[in-house]
This record gives sequence, structure tokens and C-alpha cells, in this order.
Amino acid sequence: MTLKTFTTAAITLSYRAGLRCAMALCIGSALLTTQPVVAQPLGDDSRKMAEVIVTGSRIKRDDLSGVGPMTIYTAEQIEATGLTNFELLLNRLPETAGFAGNSNAAYWVPGGWGTAQVNLRGLGVGRTLVLINGRRVVFGGSGANNSVDLNMIPTSIVSRVEILKDGASAIYGADAVAGVVNFITRDDFDGLQFESKLGTSSKGDGEETLLGLTWGLNRERGSTMFDISYQNNRAAPLEPRAPCSLADLSGTGQLECTPGSSSTAGGRGILPDGSQINFLGGDAFEPFDIQVHGFNANPFFNAWNPVERLTLSTFGDYAITPNVSLFAEAIYNWRTSNQPGSPATLRDISFDTAHPTNPTGEDVVLLRRRTAEFGARKFEQEVKTFRFVTGFKGIVGDNWNYDVAINLGRNSASDALLNNINTDRLAQTLDIGVCGKSGVPCADLLGEGDLTQEVGDFILINQRETGTNEQFSVTGNVSGSLSDMPHGALGFAAGFEVRRDKGTLEPDALLASGAALGNVQDAISGAIRASEAFAEINVPLLAGIRGIQRLDVDVALRYSDYDLFGGSTNYKAGLNWQVNDALKLRGTYSTAFRVPSVPELFSGVREAQLPTVDPCSDWVTRAASDPIFQNCQAAGVRESFTQFGNIVITDIGGNAALEPEDATTYTLGVVYEPSIIEGLSVTLDWFDIDIEDAINQTTGSTKLAFCYESINLSHPFCGGIHHTRDPLSGDVNFLSAQSANTGNETMSGLDVGVFYDFNFRDVSNSLVFRASYLADYEITSFDGDEPFVLAGGVGCCIGGFPEWKANGQWNIARGKWSGSWNVQMVGSATDFNGKPGEIGTNIAPIFYHNVQAGYQFSDSLLLHFGVDNLFDQDAPFVRSASDGNTDTFTYQLLGRAVYANVRLSVL
Repeated sequence: MTLKTFTTAAITLSYRAGLRCAMALCIGSALLTTQPVVAQPLGDDSRKMAEVIVTGSRIKRDDLSGVGPMTIYTAEQIEATGLTNFELLLNRLPETAGFAGNSNAAYWVPGGWGTAQVNLRGLGVGRTLVLINGRRVVFGGSGANNSVDLNMIPTSIVSRVEILKDGASAIYGADAVAGVVNFITRDDFDGLQFESKLGTSSKGDGEETLLGLTWGLNRERGSTMFDISYQNNRAAPLEPRAPCSLADLSGTGQLECTPGSSSTAGGRGILPDGSQINFLGGDAFEPFDIQVHGFNANPFFNAWNPVERLTLSTFGDYAITPNVSLFAEAIYNWRTSNQPGSPATLRDISFDTAHPTNPTGEDVVLLRRRTAEFGARKFEQEVKTFRFVTGFKGIVGDNWNYDVAINLGRNSASDALLNNINTDRLAQTLDIGVCGKSGVPCADLLGEGDLTQEVGDFILINQRETGTNEQFSVTGNVSGSLSDMPHGALGFAAGFEVRRDKGTLEPDALLASGAALGNVQDAISGAIRASEAFAEINVPLLAGIRGIQRLDVDVALRYSDYDLFGGSTNYKAGLNWQVNDALKLRGTYSTAFRVPSVPELFSGVREAQLPTVDPCSDWVTRAASDPIFQNCQAAGVRESFTQFGNIVITDIGGNAALEPEDATTYTLGVVYEPSIIEGLSVTLDWFDIDIEDAINQTTGSTKLAFCYESINLSHPFCGGIHHTRDPLSGDVNFLSAQSANTGNETMSGLDVGVFYDFNFRDVSNSLVFRASYLADYEITSFDGDEPFVLAGGVGCCIGGFPEWKANGQWNIARGKWSGSWNVQMVGSATDFNGKPGEIGTNIAPIFYHNVQAGYQFSDSLLLHFGVDNLFDQDAPFVRSASDGNTDTFTYQLLGRAVYANVRLSVL
């Protein structure tokens, strides 16, 4: 039987088995909750079934630090932060960086606006594997995505989060290149709990409302838990925080409001001689002056976008026999989100001399024109995600555990853009042979306020696309000890996984045709199938001798067979050396891989409006020896050229010729727990990651920078397949940023952890300090190319990679009182696209202070009050900003926020 035949058969059989398991679980849950529970001792083995499998290994162990560098957040530690969504919690980690989802704040989010994601090491959201209870989670977003939407996981169902900062493809398969985030759900809840949180910014907006109800039973034969969580985060407008776009216009180092975008309300045009004009109301026009005619888009945007979500979750297990249990997990999440957008922009429309609305007496091209008469556009998403897992787990013999499960996941989404322009209908309103007849009004674009509501009713359109993500898998694992060795048991684990991931995206019919919206977006539909098997062994080599209290070796091997890419073998080797009670050394070496995702493979080319920095803007002000000066001049860019606004129409999309990327990772670490200071633990872990044939969408800013900084325009990114310019205006009128196997990525750095628990008089104290130093991060597009250095950089539109990031927290408790003080530090950084010496190029370190106080009124009533961003730290000015004059993926725009949280428990 071939692997492909085996995959098909396994999926069919396991689907049927899953239905039977689901029915059995319902019966078991009913028995558990409606019948008197008969106490039946299950023996000591019941405890073994409940033991924790640490993320990064399938072998049971009692040493959480034994599998590599790891960060663990318990439910109590999560509560002390005051955060009620995992997106914000994980993005506070020093080990996260770069471009990730920010469902409230960021506009340019992969996977659909409103999507929440995590990006370990800044290597990309597709290289961080997200699990729930050690099993994969269906991708989420607007359809055909490559990462999990964290919106679907409420904090109320999680007992702890384990973040493994190490490659783990040998254990979990593809995607675990940067690491693994594993959400472990609660399995011991007994009683009824109600939770409520209310919060708002200091400006009285960005309100947050959380309502949660958890009920559970925990009995001898099993447990069940049901949770409902509702969260509503409202909008916070951008204008009170950033009234306008800023720049150092006078060159004095002082920021001033810029005149705005060159997509003006009246329309910016260009005449045959290259001179530019701006159309005023009526037939008036005058020479274009950005200081006079610029359009301020900031009043249309939010600093904090609204997200509303409802999650229903249930988990249960039931002991059929003393050694066999049935378990199931079900999560349903509904999410709606929206973001305002500035009025639509019309581009590159030609009017000849004879056109009745052309007052110039010459041929004119309307370069940019806002449809301000019709107000803002609006983006809306409605997303539904469902995940169901069921199976059996049990014990065989004295020390062997097994589990078999099926995993069904589906995400469906509707993504709308309201108040957009139907370009086909717009063309009819400009055609003097068509307009004025058969209900087609005539439009006058050349002048502010000249567009009538009649024209708006005819040309405005609401476009909507739908998409899905589906995941189906069958997994089986077995673990135990093969034999007793002189220095301990020989641990062993093995398992298999058969998986199919599918994604679809169906664009709006008018967008798919390209006839009515000015560009074409292809539908996406594709699936990737994998059959995998792995084995892992833990060998206790030495113990109880001088200098070696214990020495273990871990080895894991995984073979994966993909229907589109063939086979791949990955391995991992780890060494754990407990020198003495105080000192431990650890190290791992592993290979990892990632196959191209469905959107990277199957999405067709489409246009997107992306922030892009043009290095040729004001090129004549540079030194004559500067390659940018020489190259922009050689490219024929006009001496008067200035980039007005930072939005460039960019072709993005997939590439069916993509190949998997491979990675090697090693870590070296030390854990020190000195006996003279009880409760103190210090960890140091060096990491080094090397990715070959890396899959990336090289940003437009990066491509243009590489091109114009090369000698004599010699870089391949200078070719016409990458970008072209308008010969009159000099604007980039074509730019490509499609997915490609771009070359190599290398990264190295150091993680630092300090943990200290102590009592002082009657006060218990817990200090936690985590920091990450990024020593090196470079991307090389092809052999022999000059690497693009990300370490120490920040800017549009790939997020920030400061050399240092840190997070410290001090928790205290005394009697019924508790408190916490959290400090998040984002280190200094340099704008990727900045100019030396200019304001906004070198960004100083930023510190965010968050405090919380709690009081336990009774065993059942707990109140927390907190303030985030206590000192109202403003986001720093970043020259190549994405929104709000900063990098919204790295810095906060909301400002100070206060909240109160009440929890009522009935046990």
C-alpha cells in the first residue's frame, strides 16, 4: 500500500470513527453529569494518564527544562498581567519580533485584517507552530491562510502556555522552525465561575468589555468543562493621538504636520510637459503644491480597531475502564472586526483636450484623486472557526501510555470592502457617448466637490470575498520505557500523523473578472496532504559520579511524505548535563523544514495598496557620490521628483514553483540555581538558526532599496519584472512582491532569564526578568548577493527587530492583597529606510509600565484593578511608518488604559 493510498483510507476510516467517538463522548458526558458518580478506584495508573507531556517531547518527564529553552506562563501568571487575549500576552515576549497579527492596532496583517498571530524570533508567523494540548490547530483568517488566529483561544480555558524557543520539526513536523506555542487547557475545573472585565483608554475610547462563564465537574471517572467567553473591544480613533502625518520639513530636527497625501480631494493631474496641477472646485485649477493641496487621511483611521468575539468551548474525558478513557475537545469561535479606510483613490485616468470636463485646453492625465465626496471606505470581517478533537487514551502494562485521536477543524470567513469604486461604471460616467443616457450620469472628476451623489449611487460598490481553511488529521502516540538501565529508564516514544490542510478564497465576482474594479484577483483553492511517522528516545548515560549528577541524551527522528513535495527526514539531538544541584548545561541540534502553504502555492497574482518607501524621492538632495543619486539619475527620474504619500500599488501572490525550505537550529544553554540564594534561578541560552531556500515576499521597500543602492543598477531587483516607473511623473507604477524561495536567512542571539521567589516579612515576592539579544539576522536573496540586515532595525512594513527586548515583572502577595508591576522594554533601533541624521531614523529605547492590584474579598470574590502604559508612553516617530507615524507592529498607539476585573467563583 502506498502512502497516498494509506492517507486516503485513513482519512475515510477515521472520519467514521470520529463520528462514533463523538456520540460516545456525548453519552459519557451525560452519564458523568446526570448520574450519581460511583467511586471506582482506578489505581495509581490513573495518575500516570494525567501526567504532563512537556512541549518539545513526547516522553514523560518531570524536568521542564530538559527539552530545551522554554518559557511557561501559568494561569496565575497570565492573570497577573491583566491581559485577556493571548495576542497581546505573546507579543510582549522578548522572543517575539517582526511582522505579526495585531487584531486591534495594525492594518497590514497577513491572513486578513483583524487576525491575531504570534511571530517567534520574527521569522514569520508561518514558522511558528501553534498547538492546543499538543495537537495542531486549523489556520484562521479570511481564507487560505498559513497561521492560527489566536482570537479563537480565550484565556479562561488555559491552565498554562508553553513556548518552546527551539526547532521541533522532528517531534511535530513542518512549521516548527522558530519554535512552538502550546496551549494546555484546564482539566481540573470543578464549580462555577463568572468573570467580567471593563476597561477604557485615558481618552475615553477603546473600551474593552469581557464577560465569561465557566462550569465544570471533576470526578473519579472523569471531568467535563464548559466555557463561554464574550469580548468586545471598541474603536479608538487615530486623530487624537496622531492628528496628521509628521516629518522634519524644515530640516531642524523638529516634527511638523506634513501637507498629507498627493492623492488630493480635487485631483492631481499631469500635463504633457510634465508639470503637475491640482483641480479646484468648478473649472479652476492651479500648479500643484503639496503644501496647499495635500490630503490628510489620519482622521479616517483608528489607533485601535474594534474586534468582537464569542467563544464556546467544552472539554471532557471519561474513564470507560480503569485503563481506557475517551476524551474530546470542542471550540467554536465567532469573530467580527472592522477597520475604516480613507476615501477611495482614482488613478491614471486620461482626458483629452476635447473632453467637456477638461478645463485645461490640453491633454491631461489625472494621476490621483480622492472620492472624498463619498466619505470613507470600510473593511469588515466575519469569521467562524470550529475545532473538534476526539479519541482514546490509555495505559498498557506498567508504564506504557497511548493515545489515538482525530482532529477536525474548519474556518470560514466573509471579508468585505464597503464604499469602493466600480471602475467599469466609472468609465461609463466619463464616456461622453454613454453618460447622460439610460440612467448613466455624467461625472466630473476634475475638481473638489464636483462628484454628485447621483454619480456616487451609480459607481459605488460593496465588494465581498469568502474563504475557508480546513484541517483533518489522525494522530497516534505511544510512550513508555523500553528497559531499566544502570542510570535510569530508557524512555521511548513513537507515533504517526496523517493530515490534510486545505484552503480556499473566492474573490468578489467583479474583482475576479477585473472588469469592474480595475485589477484582477484569482480564486485560491488547494490542499496539501502529509503522512508522517516519528520516534524519540531518551538515554540516561551517566549519573551519580563526580561532576555528573545526571547526563541524558535525547534523540528524535521524523519522516514526512507530502503529496506535492515527496519525502523529508528531520532529526533532533539534545544533551542535558546536570553537573550538580546548582548547575545544569543543555544543548540541542536539530533540523527543521516548512513546506509552502496553500496561499503561497496557489494564490494568483493580485494588487494590494502597500506602504512603500521610494529611495528616489528627493534624490537630488543627496551627494553626487551616493549610488542612489547616480542610479535615480540614470533611471531618468525627474530632478523634481518627490514621493507624495507612501502607498504603492503592488502585485502580490503565490508561486506554484515554490519548494520547501530547510533549517538547522542549535541552542546552548545553562541553568544556574545557587544554593546560597534560595529561590533564585538564572538561565542563559544561545540560539543559532539557518534557513535555506527561505520562502518570502520581499517587500517593495526592500526591493527598491536593493536596486537603487547597487552599483550601476546592477541588482536583479532593478529589472522590469520587479518594478517600473511612470516616465512623466516618476512614480513607481508597477511593483512586484510575489512569494519566492529567496535564498538564506541566518539568525543568532541570546535569551536571558532571571527568576527569584522569596518572602520578606509577611509578603511573598516573585521576580521574573526575561530578555532577548538579537546578535544577527540577515536575509540573502541569492548566492553572492549583499545580505539585508534586519538585526537592530525597525520600519515599514516588516516590524521591528531591535537588538534588545526585555520584560520584567514583580508580583507580590500579602493576605488578601496582591499586586504586580510589569515593565516591557523595546530596545533602540534604526529605521530600515531612514536617512542618517534625520529624525525618525534612530529610535531610542521605549519602556511601557503596567501595574495591577487585587483584593480577595472572600473565597469566592476577587477584584483586580490595573493600568496599562501607566506613564502614557507615546509611540516613537518612525520615518517609514506604517500608520500613525510609527511602526504599529512594534509600538503601542492606544496610550494609557485602565481596567477593572471581577471574578466570582462558586465551588
